[in-house]
Amino acid sequence: MAELMGRDGNWSFDTDVVRIVPGRDRGVHKLRQELGEVAVPLAALAGIAYEPGRKGGRLRLRLRAGADPLLHVTGGGLPDDANPFQVAVEPGRAGVAEYFADEVRQALTIEQIPDGPTDRYLLPGPAVPLAATGVDGTATFDGERVHIDWLWSTSESKKHAGARDFALADLAGVEWRPAVGLESGFLRFRPHGPATPILKPEHDPNAIELWGFKKQSGATALLAAAVAARLPHPSGATGPAPTKPPTHTPAPGLAPATPATPPPSGPAPAPDHDALLRRLRELGDLHRDGILTDEEFTTTKAAVLDQFRTGG
Repeated sequence: MAELMGRDGNWSFDTDVVRIVPGRDRGVHKLRQELGEVAVPLAALAGIAYEPGRKGGRLRLRLRAGADPLLHVTGGGLPDDANPFQVAVEPGRAGVAEYFADEVRQALTIEQIPDGPTDRYLLPGPAVPLAATGVDGTATFDGERVHIDWLWSTSESKKHAGARDFALADLAGVEWRPAVGLESGFLRFRPHGPATPILKPEHDPNAIELWGFKKQSGATALLAAAVAARLPHPSGATGPAPTKPPTHTPAPGLAPATPATPPPSGPAPAPDHDALLRRLRELGDLHRDGILTDEEFTTTKAAVLDQFRTGG
């Protein structure tokens, strides 16, 4: 296992998953602290880089396009200190960071992970319920419904429209943009229906206006990501890939990583990524304890990783 520890956060890698735990120091961005621990499966990675600097450096994960709902919905708008897939490396830890990066690169090469886009999210969205406040309103999301209440500072047009309430089925998408210069940012919900003119966020009854990117404003990005994770993937995929029979012999004492036959009817269930990550950790423990041979470990791990790549 490769490990990198510091005030900005602790990273570990066990051949299958990069586990990221944000630091609790006052200088750690609140978005990362509120998001909490993140487990990034190897199948979601396109690369990793260590960038040395005069005072330490920075270790960055590069995720495959479409693999993470937070990165997708924020569209590259997160500053470095708010990005959960980056960590500041303290002076004197450069060698550890370089070793960590080499271990991840080697695993990507061995497993032949493609670096192209994915057609489904490989990381879950932030945990719910969530609440986030912008300049003129507060949004809440409980996993099923989005509700917006307006503050006293909102425009007359939004006050006239009244509070907003959307079920997930009502939404075609969610958008988040930070403020740039004098231009306001926004958290916008797009309901199904005929296309309507795009209004400025201060007048759009389906949008909360955002100014700047203060440490507390990251909650709006997390809420947007939580909604996006529960909507159809931006690739246009309508469901998980068809279930395939296993191509590897399962290890003794473990259930097959994929069902032997597809369900008789209906779409395949969405993959439980937490269960897959637990399966990977279980395999690693059994291999380390000598219960699984090298061959059994390799073949069964490949079957689990295939579920990450295919979505089930």
